[in-house]
Amino acid sequence: MKRIFVLSSLVAGYFLNAQSIGNSPYGAYGIGDVKYDNTVDINAMGGISTAYVWDFNNSFNFKNPAANTNLELASLKVESTNENNYYQSDFNNLKSTKHSTYLSNISIAFPISRAVKFGLGFQPYSSKSYDIVTSKPLDELTEVHSFHGEGSLNTVQAAISYQINKEFALGLRSNFFFGKLSDIEEVAMTGAELISGYSNSYRVKAFNFTLGTTYQKKLPNDHKLTVGATYTLGHTGSMKNLYTNSTYFYLVGETKAYENIVEQQYNYNKKFLPQEGSLGLGYGKETKWFLGSQVDYKKGESFNFLGTTLAYQDSYKYSLGGWWLPNFNNFRSYFSRIIYRYGAYYEKGSLQINGTSINKYALTAGVTLPFQKSTINRMSSIDLGLELGKRGTLDNNLIRQNFVNLRIGVNFADKWFAKRLYN
Repeated sequence: MKRIFVLSSLVAGYFLNAQSIGNSPYGAYGIGDVKYDNTVDINAMGGISTAYVWDFNNSFNFKNPAANTNLELASLKVESTNENNYYQSDFNNLKSTKHSTYLSNISIAFPISRAVKFGLGFQPYSSKSYDIVTSKPLDELTEVHSFHGEGSLNTVQAAISYQINKEFALGLRSNFFFGKLSDIEEVAMTGAELISGYSNSYRVKAFNFTLGTTYQKKLPNDHKLTVGATYTLGHTGSMKNLYTNSTYFYLVGETKAYENIVEQQYNYNKKFLPQEGSLGLGYGKETKWFLGSQVDYKKGESFNFLGTTLAYQDSYKYSLGGWWLPNFNNFRSYFSRIIYRYGAYYEKGSLQINGTSINKYALTAGVTLPFQKSTINRMSSIDLGLELGKRGTLDNNLIRQNFVNLRIGVNFADKWFAKRLYN
């Protein structure tokens, strides 16, 4: 197990330094395209996590840190995502595709005692990666606008849960955000070498905290009812923003010459991470099946973008999903021990362009494949997830994004810290 941990850490270190995270053109606004804040198995169920207490002992729920009643094994997860985006717009009959693969999660979790569980993880939080060129005829000339953005924000999470009694649990997660982002708009006339540039560069270092709670009532015939809630409150730290308006020429490649600063200003934004809340309800049969629903809320905030203030509206996400396990005790049939996951969600987006809200919806599915020799008490597994959906619209010359996201994760679970007994 130590070899596995070292190898996983080396692979993770390579990807963290080399990976390129793709995203939607709508990621040009604000802090970029926000990624999913959960694991492969949760994403395959439409993202339900608030009232999701896993029946078995090998997985940690970071999204709701209170929902870890049954964790008894040390768990190491390494996960990656393959994004496939297909864009279309009625503006100039635009069609484009974009693909990217990146490390989307690495985490370790283990029980400290019967009542206290702890987890530590890394995930990308948001990213920018776009190049857009538009043109506008002006008499005998053409005005060309070039937009470019890049960078990413990452988060390191530390979570702890405490089981008050058989039914109630509380949890706390701290989130440290760090990274750099940049946007630039360049305006030039055809045939002219002078360029007007408007750029934003951002540097982020900030904390915020997520509180969670769960209540799970055991019912007759091994059925159970689960209620969960989370709340993510404000943060410490800030996002440092440098806005520059300048004129310049390009020499070879991207080397600027004769740059003249027209305007330059620093801003410090302390409200770029929104307050969030979530309510979840779930019902199921122990070790057999589970169905859950969830409502997520994010408070809208304002954001400085290329010298102007961009207002985000409040957003809501509605999710439904669950899992089904035919028979985990049937070792004659491997397919009976596979966990099948399903889900769907609809998100009323926080971004509004030209009076049109940028909404998103998707269907999800996945499986958890236990290792051939795994037992239910020490179940290591491979998680596979599929997400099919749409974002945006063709109305008002906007962009519609169809996406197919594939996710894979490996969960190594064992009793790492158990004391050995010798005769």
